[in-house]
Amino acid sequence: MITTIVEEEKTKLKTGFTTGSSATAASKAALLSIINQKKIENVDILLPKRSYIQIPIHSCEFGSEKAKCSVIKNGGDDPDVTHGAEIIVELSFTKKINQVDIDGGEGIGIVTKPGLGLEINKPAINPIPKKMIIENLREVGKEILLEKGIRIVISVPKGKELGPKTDNPRLGITNGISILGTSGIVIPFSTAAYAASIRQNLDVAIAMGNHTVVLTTGGRSEDFAKKMVDLPEHCFVQIGDFSGYAIQQCGRKDIKRAYVVGFIGKLAKMAAGVKQTHVKGSKVDMSFLAGLAEKCNANESVIQDIKKANTARHVSEIVQENKVEGFFDLICGETYKHMKKHSEEKVPIEVVLFDFEGNILARKSEQ
Repeated sequence: MITTIVEEEKTKLKTGFTTGSSATAASKAALLSIINQKKIENVDILLPKRSYIQIPIHSCEFGSEKAKCSVIKNGGDDPDVTHGAEIIVELSFTKKINQVDIDGGEGIGIVTKPGLGLEINKPAINPIPKKMIIENLREVGKEILLEKGIRIVISVPKGKELGPKTDNPRLGITNGISILGTSGIVIPFSTAAYAASIRQNLDVAIAMGNHTVVLTTGGRSEDFAKKMVDLPEHCFVQIGDFSGYAIQQCGRKDIKRAYVVGFIGKLAKMAAGVKQTHVKGSKVDMSFLAGLAEKCNANESVIQDIKKANTARHVSEIVQENKVEGFFDLICGETYKHMKKHSEEKVPIEVVLFDFEGNILARKSEQ
């Protein structure tokens, strides 16, 4: 009964969809318009978690061999700078049988620095949106792909002017925005409603008789955590950027044990004492990370490289390439110290740092 109530509460939080989902929907609509020779008004797209979401199509033009469709990006209750932007996809056929090629057009940023997990000098289109597009096109275009290939070009007319309003320039993504998203859905990170959803999630766990929770920074870290800890679904709490708030609530609600799991980006901020880790609200402190490397006896050139690093992921790559022993343990240790303080010393905590393949780089718990 309590689970149902919380789920009803959660439906009041307006979720949106990512730029990746927007591009996927426009791609699928373009292919369907060619197949059916009619305008497509909305499509259901398959998300990485195997559920579907329906997205309205803003514009749709088609012929027999190519089509152009667009979607207006909707961030729900978490409107970022791309909220309301038109995401356009142009689809054409190629001679590369069974191959789907994805490229960036106008307004899609170009990657110029390492540390993003993307190829340098290529469009800033993340792997998961690419996978979503390919999967959704294969779902409806099996027969077409037996005879030809498909080329997708994504563009965002306002991308060039929106790019500087994001963190992209600092990250080395120039001349546009990125096509992002890991789950396909935007959960409202920056609203009071999101804080309420954290409290609700904790309340459900307690009501179901569970006093151990796993606080994750997002969908991917949650998936990896589920392989590490065998607990019911309701014990996993996506805390987004509200790490300090979430662990404080655990202390106040008498949670008996909390795992704090995530990747280097969020944990580097937590380790530096940042309570709210939203990318726009706080930057990864490279000098702080360089100081940790110094404590691990890293040589001077490595320390300087870390100071100049582009992202926390870039720092992780530098540390691993140069075999800086103990660095990831220090990240977990510092995160542990701050989270313990935010919990008012009330909650036994274990901090776990994952790499991007789900391997555990380090962990820290009670002595």
